[in-house]
Amino acid sequence: MKRVIFNQKGGVGKSTIAVNLAAIAAHANKRTLLIDMDPQCNSSRYLLGETASEFTPTMMDFYKSSLDFQFYPKPESSYAHATRFENLSIIPSQAEIGELQSKLESRHKIYKLRDALKALAKDFDEIVIDTPSAYNFFTQSALIAADVCLIPFDCDDFARQALYTLINNVREIQTDHNAELKIEGIVVNQFQPRSRLPQRLVEELIAEGHPVLNSKLSSSVRIRESHDQNVPLIHMDARHKLSQEFVDLYQELQGATR
Repeated sequence: MKRVIFNQKGGVGKSTIAVNLAAIAAHANKRTLLIDMDPQCNSSRYLLGETASEFTPTMMDFYKSSLDFQFYPKPESSYAHATRFENLSIIPSQAEIGELQSKLESRHKIYKLRDALKALAKDFDEIVIDTPSAYNFFTQSALIAADVCLIPFDCDDFARQALYTLINNVREIQTDHNAELKIEGIVVNQFQPRSRLPQRLVEELIAEGHPVLNSKLSSSVRIRESHDQNVPLIHMDARHKLSQEFVDLYQELQGATR
């Protein structure tokens, strides 16, 4: 299973969801790979902490190699680094990866990630891709390479308008590049069940026919502590309410993709 976490609006918890879903999959004995394609490197720092910048090769190196003709390119598996969490590996990002975008576009490298993931699927049961908060070369590459797209959503009207644009962009990728891609669902993040606005927005999205998932993620200071300690919640505090919500989300997604 190749899952991309995508929303072109920032601040919706994309990296947090990517890391915690990957950690839960690994905790469930799935050989799991997290790929960080975001120049902000949030997923990389979440898992690797201060040492993130020391890990090489990275996604930037992967794309650099695609621009340079090589008789003997590195195998795709060489880019994946084991983390301290069992069954969980990562291909980290670098801030400078964004500088390659125009070259990659001009050289038509949009399918390189898809080809790499076909090779990596032999070594991993689940692949989770964290993307930039923009509809650009890297997010398009991820959508072309993925089986499913999970959309994080925070409950406000600006996010709702951005959601409509996002869904249209995914449909364009489906039509032009990846007919097998499915929108796995919309996961509501930092949900406040006692507030009227989130309840109304969720009800309206469901009424419009959008695939809003039953599992919702609460707001909690515990997730900030998880970031600070560079430990996914399933390893830091498995009994916490938010940890259980992530587990429920993972299980719901497993049922949806069978």
